[in-house]
Amino acid sequence: MANIEEFLKKRANEGLLRTLKPISYRREGRIYFNKKEYIDFSSNDYLGLSGHPKLIEEAKSAIDKFGTAACASRLMSGDLEIHHLLEEKISQFKNKEAALVFNSGYQANIGIISSLYGKRDCIFSDRLNHASIVDGILLSGAHFFRFQHNDTGHLETLLQKQRDKFNKALIITETIFSMDGDRFPLKDLVHLKDKYNCSIMVDEAHATGIFGKNGSGIVEQEGLEKETDLIMGTFSKALGGFGAYLATSRKIIEYLINTCRSFIYSTALPPAIIACNLASIELIKEESYRRVNLLESAQYLREALKARGFQVLGDSQIIPLVIGENVKTVEFAKRLQEKGYWVLPIRPPTVPLGEARLRFSLSFYHNREILENLINDISSIKI
Repeated sequence: MANIEEFLKKRANEGLLRTLKPISYRREGRIYFNKKEYIDFSSNDYLGLSGHPKLIEEAKSAIDKFGTAACASRLMSGDLEIHHLLEEKISQFKNKEAALVFNSGYQANIGIISSLYGKRDCIFSDRLNHASIVDGILLSGAHFFRFQHNDTGHLETLLQKQRDKFNKALIITETIFSMDGDRFPLKDLVHLKDKYNCSIMVDEAHATGIFGKNGSGIVEQEGLEKETDLIMGTFSKALGGFGAYLATSRKIIEYLINTCRSFIYSTALPPAIIACNLASIELIKEESYRRVNLLESAQYLREALKARGFQVLGDSQIIPLVIGENVKTVEFAKRLQEKGYWVLPIRPPTVPLGEARLRFSLSFYHNREILENLINDISSIKI
């Protein structure tokens, strides 16, 4: 216990202590915490679909038909027709042969990677990939090589040195990075895949619903469905639902159903959630103005903050404002909260040391008036 107390004290002194903040209510881009309303800039509900009447209606209908839970794993009696409808819809949405639904993005990544790769294989991962990707690689036992962020030149150097020593090889990256808001140069991977006999896996968690002609993601936008072997993503962000998916070949899906422990040993997602996910895919196509408005707002905020001298990263709906020091970042977030903005500090180890930041996750509900007020309030804070 003494070691735990020392750890917590050290975290607090370094400005790294994480705490929970129970929110009492959420609606249309606003949250209520401790009896006060805030404009929410920390949510992943990018398109504002979580409160969409259509999703709520479909969820209620599914509860009336199936009850509140799937009641078992997919390999027992929890495999409902609605799960298969969603997987068929996802495979079409991602232009792949088949798909498999997982209970979360974390469970998807650790299960997929550790099932498909092992000790005789090698995996090349972008240095800023999500923790779930890192944990999946470590769990697999495969030889783990990290290349510098978005640096395909460094990736090729590693491939030249290491690829021939191993059996299978995987290159894995996020398409939109959650902490930097930037995108990976996906087209640069195509010649590396062929040259070094590698497979490609992408995590489209923060791209699904926002990029591409139909909102399918960066892979669709760049026309790389055939070249990308494994397309993973989530329903819990722009789609306003919950859970995750993998879109790939039918043979790989069959293999994972038989080997993927995070899939096999989990109770299936509730039918109400599956119904929400199904409806959201249609809404992404029907209400494309949501993603158009979102990206326009993001560009406006990013350029306005840069013009005022702030260090801003990314080129997506995620806008990191880099402060640097942990304590200053926490204080900046506190000042913004006092002004009515719910934005939280992002600190190491989530981001590199010395790069603590405020991450503004934009939503469809953040109109021009809100953004103008935010820009002025940020500019008025002196730390």
